[in-house]
Amino acid sequence: MLTAACMVTVFAGCGDKKGDGTITFTNVSYDPTREFYEAYNKMFAEHYKEETGKEIELVQSHGGSGSQARSVIEGNDADVVTLALAHDITAIEEAGMIEEGWINEFDRNSSPYTSTIVFLVRSGNEKGINDWDDLIKDGVEIITPDPKSSGGACWNFLAAWQYAKQKFSGDETEMKNFVSDIYKNVLVMDSGARGATTTFVENGQGDVLIAWENEALLTLEEYPGEYELVTPSISILAEPSVAVVDENADKNGTQDIAKDYLEYLYTEDAQRLAGENFYRPSDEAVLKEFADTFDLSVNLCTIDDFGGWDQAYADFFADNAIFDEIYSK
Repeated sequence: MLTAACMVTVFAGCGDKKGDGTITFTNVSYDPTREFYEAYNKMFAEHYKEETGKEIELVQSHGGSGSQARSVIEGNDADVVTLALAHDITAIEEAGMIEEGWINEFDRNSSPYTSTIVFLVRSGNEKGINDWDDLIKDGVEIITPDPKSSGGACWNFLAAWQYAKQKFSGDETEMKNFVSDIYKNVLVMDSGARGATTTFVENGQGDVLIAWENEALLTLEEYPGEYELVTPSISILAEPSVAVVDENADKNGTQDIAKDYLEYLYTEDAQRLAGENFYRPSDEAVLKEFADTFDLSVNLCTIDDFGGWDQAYADFFADNAIFDEIYSK
């Protein structure tokens, strides 16, 4: 069953970082990765035991990506972070806890799996929701999380903005009006993507959930026949990012483990596990194995279309930027 954010511990031994022989290691992640990392942590613990003969206790923490980044800055003892977007990791870097150049430490801009943004509707799709235009109809109730706390919500917003940009040929006034009309129809804006899914699925609120593709596919699997996935004509390549939290890993003596933990995400077995948990593998060969799961022909813009995350955040999500301007209406 889909649940809201929490802390999960996967035991491959017992003890802590204080020296009984078992290593405790913490991954601070965002909302919808819970099921994937529960499975991945078991896989990695077995790999680590085979390679070193040592036990490892893996702790995973989940919440809105922006909130999770702030928790690390404020003292959450993460050895690694696996967050929804690069900007959230950059915030930890700017706090002096992650070394500069982290985005190039691992393959594909330190993004071992990707996703995209889709719509989840109830079976029958009574409101006829097929594209972004349909979200501004009178009477359509939308569930989407808050970009101020949720990385997934930022991807949602940018996908809608890109659609408006093409629809109105770059006329920013029309674009703002269109996206503002979408947010006028938002019924509930949760702090994180999993909370938004819970509001839509468990609490039965809203006509449409703007969601990570992996969240939507997981819902279809868990509630067969109750929901439909709608792929809009334009979406965005969402690239969750991973990094070692160098300050904590150095203090905890887990720097080598942290690098191994993140590098192992790129192995064939781990890539296939990502696909089984409805994330798009970054390994093209493995991705092709899931051609029946993912719409590989969808028109995807990328964060580069917005000048990269630093520029996008400044333009859209910083205080008094475009999101605040639109939402204040």
